[in-house]
Formats: sequence, structure tokens, C-alpha cells
Amino acid sequence: MQHHVKRAISTGVIALVLAAVPSLSATAAPPAHPIANPGFEEGLTGWRSTGVGGAARTEAGGVDSATRLTHWLDDGGAVTTTQRFRPAADGWYTFSASVKSGGGLASSSLVATGCGVPAVTTVPSTEVDDAWVRLSVSFRSFRGGCTIGLKTDGPAGSWASLDDVEVTAGRSERLIRGADLSGVRKNEDFGATYAAPNGHRVDPVQAFAAAGADLGRLRVWVDPADGYNALDDVVATGKRITAAGMGVLVDFHYSDRWTDPGAQGVPAAWAHSDVPTMTAQLRQHTLDVLTALKEARVDVRFVQVGNEINPGMLWPHGQTWDVVPGDGVDTPQWDALAGFLTAGSTATSEVFPEARVILHLTNINNGVGSLTWWFDEVTARGVPFDVIGLSYYSYWHGSFADLQEAVTVLSDRYDRDVLVVETAYPWTLADDPVDPWENVIDLESELTPGYPATPEGQAANFRAVQDVVRSAPGGRGLGAVYWEPAWTAVPGAGWDPADPASGNAWENQAMFDHEGRMLLPGFLQFLPDLGTIAPGWRALLR
Repeated sequence: MQHHVKRAISTGVIALVLAAVPSLSATAAPPAHPIANPGFEEGLTGWRSTGVGGAARTEAGGVDSATRLTHWLDDGGAVTTTQRFRPAADGWYTFSASVKSGGGLASSSLVATGCGVPAVTTVPSTEVDDAWVRLSVSFRSFRGGCTIGLKTDGPAGSWASLDDVEVTAGRSERLIRGADLSGVRKNEDFGATYAAPNGHRVDPVQAFAAAGADLGRLRVWVDPADGYNALDDVVATGKRITAAGMGVLVDFHYSDRWTDPGAQGVPAAWAHSDVPTMTAQLRQHTLDVLTALKEARVDVRFVQVGNEINPGMLWPHGQTWDVVPGDGVDTPQWDALAGFLTAGSTATSEVFPEARVILHLTNINNGVGSLTWWFDEVTARGVPFDVIGLSYYSYWHGSFADLQEAVTVLSDRYDRDVLVVETAYPWTLADDPVDPWENVIDLESELTPGYPATPEGQAANFRAVQDVVRSAPGGRGLGAVYWEPAWTAVPGAGWDPADPASGNAWENQAMFDHEGRMLLPGFLQFLPDLGTIAPGWRALLR
């Protein structure tokens, strides 16, 4: 993740959000009950439409068939198309369908009503990206079943299409609802304070755990200039995360500072090493950090070997393309990279045998082929890993359809689960007055269509990422980790570990406002289930 440089904005984004729904991660279960006319090949037979007359129709262009349901609002208003679902037995079921929408849509939802748990999937969108996305809603049916369908409510020109409807037995859930808390300790040391909406002070780590977050991510640098994100700092914050009841994801950068597609620097202490020596140093560094965490009884569940390593790591020794023209290394160094990754992975297994190793890429906007190209190379060299990690920022990395395609293709091709380890969205475009450093996203034109820079827009975007991932066909999407939701603006706690005067280009994407108070809409997206309050949540807000 580049934190101080603006990137090009990806356009043509279908904006999807599943708001206030039970948590899901699609399961492979047989149909629980046949749905009448699920692909609309028989027109609207079996379905009932209410609302604006003539707004519900069937037309050509289904997902994999000739027809689809479309809601079209010539003059605005609302229309709902539903079918009564009567299961053979009470219990949990999952309603899935392919959806797309556009035309300035105000609200389009998958609905499941009268079945014990209300469930809504909201789909604000533009018609720029005419792509289908698979969505799911789980519900608990009892006393005769419930009603499922599509509701559209918007201004003139709004539309939404539905196809390939399915109801399967069983419930699924977002397994990971994480927060990257790497910057908390430095922020606090430089004077940051955090509060509930009523002004009462809170511990940010405990606040996310109380909201329902189940994983805290921590980056690790080798010898950073300011000492933060190094071993001692990581252990201290790891202990806080564990004490709050969350697991820990350890994010090794194998550098003294940020790594991302534009920078994969070698730690100063390793600068004069050859590849075999550097591989041994990487292994020892991994062992040292993880052993310290184990001795501190930190609950390490995932270990990320490298950060956004599309171009490789430890340049130029483990590069995957010519990243520094003229340096004499102009060919990919896949064997060296595979050795680095294997050393980190095997060191992880020695210290935490149950921890799952993540390999982390970004830039899915370049196409899923740019990711399979990379994973084909490392899997061909036998690099051991368990989970595919992705960065996904909707204002940079393509549409939600692109994200879902990446999750589906990668999980199927490599037989691994997929986790979005970084995502974020602004709640405002304004700078905090105490830190005028230009925000990385600060213009309306940079935003994802359908998601305003408001607390509600931020929350909707985060939930969209979670639910597009967990609804991906194949059921291998684990969830998402929000990047640095507690990194508020504090003088001295800027992005550059070597420059105390550097600022924060990210505070408008935190989940605390400029006064350090919690933004409740975002926090609510960590809740495990609709109607389920995580332990300590009500007490936190008193």
C-alpha cells in the first residue's frame, strides 16, 4: 500500500453493499427447495410484482441464459418482485442471485422477509460497469418459510437486473472481520486519544474487539528509523490484541519501511548480503519475531510473508520484473523470490504450526491474469502457503465484479482461501486541521460511484467488500481487514519513519473522526450478525 502517493483511479465500478444482513460466506449445499422459474425463462411465472406498474419485466441477456428479470423505473418510485419460499424444515438458508444495476440507482436490494431475521442487500451503482455480481443473504426460516425477492426504489432511470436465483440449505458467515492496528501505539505515544460517541475515552484495540472484529493485523519492519513496527512494538500491540480477544495477523514487510508495488527495499543490515545469506537473514528475522510473539502468548493465526509483492521483494534480488533499469539485473529472479518466500513460510510453521501463511498481492485492476501469472510461478517452485491475500481499494482497484472474479478464479485455480488483507474508504474529503498533509483521496471525482465520502458511505463500502468476497462462487472468500482504522492525524506520527515532520494522508479513511470519536456506521460493519451484539459493545457506548 502506497500511503503518500496518489494513484490513478479505476473507473467503471459497480458499487455493491450488503447492509444490515446476517454474515455469510457461501456454502456448497444442495438446493433446499426448488425455486419456481429461477432464471425467468418463463417470464414472471411463479413471481409476484408490486409497486410501479410495468416496471418489472423480463428481457434478454441473462447470466448464462436468454432471459433475466429487470426493474426499470421510467419516472422513479418503487417496485418489488418476490416469491414465497417454503422449506421442508425450519432452519438456516441462503438466498443467492446474480445482480447488476445502474442509472443512478438509489436503492436496490435482495430481500428476505417474514422469516425470523430481516435481510437486505443494497446495490447503489452506475451503469458504466455492466457486470454481474453474485450476492447472498442468509436467513433463519421458521413457522412456514418466508418471502424472497428483489426490491428497487429510486429516481427516474433507475434499474436493476436479477437472474439465476437459488436457495440452499445452511448458513454461512464472514469468517474474518479484521482491523489493521499497526499504527495505534505510535499514534498514542504522540498524543492521540480515542472516544466513544458520547466523549468517553476508549482503548481503540478494545473498541474494535467489542464491535465484533476478530483479527488484528500488524506490520513488521526490520530496523525502522523511529523504532515503531519493529519487534518490541509488534509484541506490545500483539499482546493488547490477544487480551481483547482477537487473533493476530503478522504482516512481514522484510524492509525498514513501507513495501508495495513501488518499493521493496532491502533492510540496511542486509544490504551487502548475497542471496543465500539474505535468505538466511530473512528466515532468522521471521523466527525472531514469531518466537517473541509466542513467548508473549500472542494468538498468531495468520502470517503474511511479504507485503504487496507483485513485483517481488528485496529488490533487485527477488524481483519479478526489471524494476530498476540500469542496475544490471534485468531479468526476473523467480528462484530467489521463491527461496525468500519458502524461508518465511517454513519459519512460520516451526514457531506457529497452526498459523496460516498468506502471500499478498494487489492491483487486481490489471486483470486476474496478472495475478495467476505470479502465482503460477511460485506454485511451480513449490512455495508453501495457505491463503491468498489481496489489497482492494475500490477507488483504485477496479469494480466489485473484478474483485469477485479474482476471489473466484484464484481460489479455484490454487485451491486456497482468499482474504482481502487491506481495504479502506474515506468518511470525509476534508483534511484534519492539525495535519494539512494532502489526503491520498481528497476529490469527489476519486470516489467510487454510489459511495459518498460520509460515515455511512465508508461503512457501506467496507461492508460491500466483505460481502462481495464472501458471496464469491466457490465459498472460499474469508472476509476482509480494514486498513489502519485508528490512524488519526497527530503531529509527529506521520507516514515516514525517518521524518517526524511527515504527515498523515489517511486520517480521512480512519473510523474515528477528527476529534477522535468513533464513527459508528463503520464500527457496526464488524458485528458478526444482524441482531447479535458483541460482548462489551453496549458497555463501550454508555
